[in-house]
Amino acid sequence: MEIPFVKYHGAGNDFILLDQRERHFLSRRDEAVVAAMCRRHFGIGADGLILLENDPEVDFAMVYFNADGREGSMCGNGGRCLVAFAHALGIVQERCRFRAVDGWHEARVRPDGWIELRMNDVGEVERQADHFFLDTGSPHYVRFVGDLAALDVGAEGRSVRYNDRFRAEGTNVNFVQTLERGIAVRTYERGVEAETLSCGTGVTACAIAAYLSDPSEKEEVIVPIRAEGGRLEVRFRPSGGRFTDIWLCGPAQRVFDGRWPVG
Repeated sequence: MEIPFVKYHGAGNDFILLDQRERHFLSRRDEAVVAAMCRRHFGIGADGLILLENDPEVDFAMVYFNADGREGSMCGNGGRCLVAFAHALGIVQERCRFRAVDGWHEARVRPDGWIELRMNDVGEVERQADHFFLDTGSPHYVRFVGDLAALDVGAEGRSVRYNDRFRAEGTNVNFVQTLERGIAVRTYERGVEAETLSCGTGVTACAIAAYLSDPSEKEEVIVPIRAEGGRLEVRFRPSGGRFTDIWLCGPAQRVFDGRWPVG
């Protein structure tokens, strides 16, 4: 058997996408196959793998796996790439709704090719002396630093991800530098267990943390993001300690397609 796939990336965050509307090639039991496909150098290579499946209530369903083969929590850039894939397949046009592990999401396909994905509202943010911790569909630790380029993200990220608090469940670890306009972000991702070139739920968490570090009276906040793999943007509305109408925006580009042999 061969598994047809398409590879996309969103600001360097790359994913293997499978259309499973007509035929199911993989399931949650296939951790070893998913991990082999995602493996750098020896496989296709990706930060994760996503299944596009039918859903009776919305346009499609998203099932996301981390690069280690295990089913993951919400992936923002992965969701945007899946919307671009669904658009290319003719399943959706300019607007759509889909179901992910954390519930329903809306998305828009802009004329310039950027995909805008509505994230779930955020109601609780833990603020400590040297970091923030919040869940934007996936858990994120956020620390502000002075020189992002000089940071050893792998070592620093692992020290947080595997500390006593987070070792069991894991967390994504983000490091943020404030820019003249917006922020720069680097992220260590659990499940990949390394730095990725961008992280959608991560930059969303960082944008909210940046606002809390320097709040304004604006009804809508727009935060330009510089990730290692490209530019992103996060928009949201702060209201009484809650954050609503959150949109993760950025490019989603097709890289190549192929077939993966199994058995």
